[in-house]
Amino acid sequence: MDVNVNDELFASLMKDLYGSLPRQGPGSTDVTRKAFGMLGALQEQPKILDIGCGTGTQTMELASLTSGHVIGLDIFDWALEGLAQKVEQAGLIGRVHTIQQSMDAMEFPEHTFDLIWSEGALYIMGFENALKTCHKLLKPGGYLAASELSWFRDDPPAELREFWMTEYPDIKTVDDNLQLIADCGYEVLGHFHLPDETWWNSFYTPMLSLLPGLRDKYAGSPDALATLQESETEMELHRKYSAFYGYEFIVCRRSD
Repeated sequence: MDVNVNDELFASLMKDLYGSLPRQGPGSTDVTRKAFGMLGALQEQPKILDIGCGTGTQTMELASLTSGHVIGLDIFDWALEGLAQKVEQAGLIGRVHTIQQSMDAMEFPEHTFDLIWSEGALYIMGFENALKTCHKLLKPGGYLAASELSWFRDDPPAELREFWMTEYPDIKTVDDNLQLIADCGYEVLGHFHLPDETWWNSFYTPMLSLLPGLRDKYAGSPDALATLQESETEMELHRKYSAFYGYEFIVCRRSD
């Protein structure tokens, strides 16, 4: 999302728009578990990185599915505070950690992680750049599991294509992303479309209920209002055209 607001206003808007949502993007516990089930065998106590973790619903699920150490990485303090609360409530302090850092400037040694996870966030880095960065951070034979916005058909309606060419010009077809993954040194283990209800149940529907109040709060900021309108436009386009695009969850392994 590219908006021309100052950092303080942008952070406030993001917290108000996304912070209280069950998830900060399309997904569900069933989706996380399905993708996890496509992995091969992990180390007994794997080192896991969740990039763009948000408030960490999927981060906590990863902790429940393994006995490893999980790092949730995000740039927003409000997101990491939400995850930290979940960690404390679950009694997982010492096994689930948070780190506030830009995914464009991650400071981990090469070959650190057995598994890198990211639900709907790698696009921020540019998908190809993200694949190359994750390849370096994974141990030989390590796994990458990520959902990426993709065209499901190659004939999207003009208004839909125009919207996503503005919002995410790097969007590709599923087949093109699979080829890119292979070209970046991975073996694809499996992939699937996120069900349409995962866009609505924990993301779009609760967001819709927030928009009237946020329009009142940010009435004096044209840029903030434009961002809110952009979110509503995205929802309406998805309601009309979800057969043409969505998130593809792709599970792969670093090939060496």
